[in-house]
Amino acid sequence: MTALKRISGLHHYAYRCRNAEETRSFYEDLLGLPLAHVIQADTVPSTGAFNPYVHLFFEYADGSYIAFFDLGDETSCTPDPETPSWVNHFAMQVKTVAEVEEWKKRLEAAGIDVVGVTDHEFVKSVYFFDPNGIRLEITCEVIGESERQTHRDEAHAALKAWTDTRPAPQTEFYQFKKDTIDA
Repeated sequence: MTALKRISGLHHYAYRCRNAEETRSFYEDLLGLPLAHVIQADTVPSTGAFNPYVHLFFEYADGSYIAFFDLGDETSCTPDPETPSWVNHFAMQVKTVAEVEEWKKRLEAAGIDVVGVTDHEFVKSVYFFDPNGIRLEITCEVIGESERQTHRDEAHAALKAWTDTRPAPQTEFYQFKKDTIDA
């Protein structure tokens, strides 16, 4: 069996949006990502199911996209109530910390609540939500290639350390199961 070539990058990540025009305005007018492609259809190509939609693609400078489906029902992504709001997010990269700080100013001037600039030691970031409730991050790497390589070299050991020592789940279901087993 031949080895597969490494995946070259992200093409797009797709979310559901509440309103295509509201989403376009946010991503194109505020964030400066051009609307690059729109697909409108009545059936889903992969399943054949009838479900009218419009699929929007906003392009990053590297040629990748963030995409959205408007199903015409004014419903946005539903967050998972079991997942804290800070966990699921989409991070967008800029080249300098000064750019991160400029984005913070631009977003705040537009009335967007922004968290940060947050220092994660390897990146500095700001966080905010789009009109669909999707948490976004604008980030800049602040380490060089040698530090990046050190992180790669240590990644498996760091994961093993977490796996070996991670705390037990703290949910009611877990406690019920533990009480049942211990009884």
